[in-house]
Amino acid sequence: MPVSLPPCPHLPPPRAGLDWRALNVHREDERRADFYHDCLEYGHALWQRGQAARAILCLDRAFGADLSGREPVLQAWPLPYAAMAWLVTHTPADVFLGNPRVHFQHYADRMNAPRREQRAWRAWACWALVRAVRPEFPADPRHAVEEPTLAAIAAGLRNHGLAGEAELWRGVLGTAAPAKAG
Repeated sequence: MPVSLPPCPHLPPPRAGLDWRALNVHREDERRADFYHDCLEYGHALWQRGQAARAILCLDRAFGADLSGREPVLQAWPLPYAAMAWLVTHTPADVFLGNPRVHFQHYADRMNAPRREQRAWRAWACWALVRAVRPEFPADPRHAVEEPTLAAIAAGLRNHGLAGEAELWRGVLGTAAPAKAG
């Protein structure tokens, strides 16, 4: 039986029938504001269909969009730190999520071009959010990587992210609370 999850208040409402083609139309060299919005929207559609792990991967892609920080879409839908924390917090126990802590740990450590530093610090920022809202998720003991401090993540976002990004992330982290068991 298909799972239907409640809407996320931090993501745009998805159009009916949205599927992978919403992202496939974007060329690799033109992944800007429209791509960002489409990633958020498709991620929301995946979430509502009960595909939590795939929704998180879609938000990863949104974080990889080539944005200057002046795009109008960012006013309506800021970088999806709040959405990421919300999805991880609200995923029911019977819906596959994987281990997003390990996902972000590996993702940050193995980031490649374009905008490698920016995207790696964003992955570490999401890793920190997962640790805050789902502290029961273990790290990968076979993946030896130096995990950054919160201060280092904030500095990385200030140096490589958009204007105000570190503060946006800190604000979400400051309100993050562990998910209730259930």
